[in-house]
Amino acid sequence: MTNKWTEYLRQIGPGFITGVSDDDPSGIATYTQAGAQFGPLMLWVSLFFFPLVAGVQEISARIGRVSGHGLAGNIRRHYPPELLYLVVVLISISNIINIGADIGGMAAALELIAGPDKLHVYPLAISLLSIAALTFLSFGTYSSLLKWVGLSIFAYVGIALFVEVPWGEVARFTLVPHIRLSHDYLSMLTAVMGTTISPYLFVWQSSLEVEEQRADPHEHPVRTAPREAPAQFLKIRVDTYTGMAVTCVVMFFIILTSALTLHLHGVNQIQSAQQAARALEPIAGRFAFELFAIGIIGTGLLAIPTLAGSIGYAVGEAFKWPTGLDYKPYQAVRFYSVIALATLIGTGLNFFGVDPIKALIATAVINGVLSVPLLCALLAIGHNRAIMGQFTIPLGMAIIGWITAGLMGMSATLTLIDLVAPLS
Repeated sequence: MTNKWTEYLRQIGPGFITGVSDDDPSGIATYTQAGAQFGPLMLWVSLFFFPLVAGVQEISARIGRVSGHGLAGNIRRHYPPELLYLVVVLISISNIINIGADIGGMAAALELIAGPDKLHVYPLAISLLSIAALTFLSFGTYSSLLKWVGLSIFAYVGIALFVEVPWGEVARFTLVPHIRLSHDYLSMLTAVMGTTISPYLFVWQSSLEVEEQRADPHEHPVRTAPREAPAQFLKIRVDTYTGMAVTCVVMFFIILTSALTLHLHGVNQIQSAQQAARALEPIAGRFAFELFAIGIIGTGLLAIPTLAGSIGYAVGEAFKWPTGLDYKPYQAVRFYSVIALATLIGTGLNFFGVDPIKALIATAVINGVLSVPLLCALLAIGHNRAIMGQFTIPLGMAIIGWITAGLMGMSATLTLIDLVAPLS
């Protein structure tokens, strides 16, 4: 039993890190708002999204592992430059706004635990810590650190222990989709999709797979070492499905606890994760409040490097720079400079009057819309024999990918139409 557990833990890597960083402070705020506004009506999303997000991330991981290049690097090599620059620009803008919202959420959570920050030290300290971790730690050390920090995400499962859960009713709302054709519901559904199936995650996981392969002298891009394919694909599946299961379980418990506490007590508008923590305290108790706040900080420490790092990978691969976390700072100055600049610009949004809540909502919806063309690009790469050789994605995986793209496209389209001609 011990050997099996040890072997399982060895499979955990980029997929788990990607999964836990998916539940970042902006995602927490979005899921909390979904539960506060609609009660248990969106619980079904956590179950329904699991095969979709897991399938998409498995495709991303396979592309990196098979080709030996990240998403942006493959687009640069095989597709028009206009597509590459569009992808890089849109991911950069979306991620920088998301970084700003996440740092704001973490700083506010620190205030709840450590006291007021009159000098606005917290946002800058968080950004400098994230930059230093990405710049000065080796990939192996940083990867191990992220796995341990990722355990903080289970704080949100623990919060359910402080409320009475009607499991029969919860099962009904989880197993049967409940959809409303209203502006608020469709916008929230698009935001939940966008914060769960986010474009930066495609870039991040494909690039981390390349990093892992380069870090091990016994591993090679699968296309040039076909005998490694079975073991590597099994590792990718175990790793990715574990990470995405964590994402969806945490999403489920955040929606559930906010539905059973905030929504049930008439608190229907939560505009930030820290506001949710404050609202939770008188309902579920001080310890639940502290768990929520700690979870915000822990997931933010994962998410900010992921967001900034995915910009670094996208820009570095686009311009053929030395790119990767195992490079020393002096070996990849431009790569690390992009990461630092993106993080500092995002941090600056908290000092220049940008409304973090509007930025958060806008980012979630933008991600929901942006994911559609990027999913199409991801699937095109996965089918491209010039990139994948004999290891193009299987039919079942492709079907899941296209279903995901179609559903996200439909949700985004209905949301945009409703902005012009409201449904209700």
